[in-house]
Amino acid sequence: MTLLSVKALGASLGGRQILKDISFDLAAGEFVGLIGPNGAGKSTLLRTILGFTPHRGDVGIDGRAVAAMGARERARHAAYLPQERDIAWPVPVEMIVALGRHAHRPAFSRPGKADLDLVERAMRRMEVDGFRARPATELSGGEKARVLIARALAQDAPLLLADEPAAGLDPSHQIMLMKTFAELAGEGRGVIASLHDLSLAARWCSRLILLDKGVIVADGPPNAVLTPERLRAVYAVEAHLGEAAGKPIVVPLDLV
Repeated sequence: MTLLSVKALGASLGGRQILKDISFDLAAGEFVGLIGPNGAGKSTLLRTILGFTPHRGDVGIDGRAVAAMGARERARHAAYLPQERDIAWPVPVEMIVALGRHAHRPAFSRPGKADLDLVERAMRRMEVDGFRARPATELSGGEKARVLIARALAQDAPLLLADEPAAGLDPSHQIMLMKTFAELAGEGRGVIASLHDLSLAARWCSRLILLDKGVIVADGPPNAVLTPERLRAVYAVEAHLGEAAGKPIVVPLDLV
């Protein structure tokens, strides 16, 4: 089952072309790592998929054109975690996570049991249930990141798009996050996460899409995408590619 279809997608910002003829499909059960150097177009691609950026080409989610969706319908089909981790209001953590359920119920209505159960599950998955009553503005940067990830999980959407979700997390919570995304894919969801840590991407993602200068230069299993030659060409680094505990590792060693 195809959850996401992107066809001939192009986008420009400030008169500069950022994305050029991007096409790919995402099936249910896939966890895709979106990788590439700074400025490759990863964030723009995620925002463009959701219709936040003017574009050319077509995007469909769950068989429906994104351009024809209103904001609430889009939120029911796709959850989005942006790079920004700012929380401006000193409201309790649980209330922030519960915002993920707003698109699923009438305006001004109280959350039902199913909503509360999903909020609780999301908080436990991100290990923020222990400080549910704390004002979100009092949290550390990593704790805020986990709260916002929990909010996206609470949406319970078939598709999750996450922009650098591992940024600011310590190693244990990075691994927990990647395991959670892999579990979501195992449940039949689709996940696309932009990542800079190539080992995290290689070890946990079922597929990698490598962007460079606004185009897809490789798309496939991690071992096929992450080759020494491609890392030199795209990232300008020499890297050690190996294996540990049956999974790949990628360690950048030096500049080319």
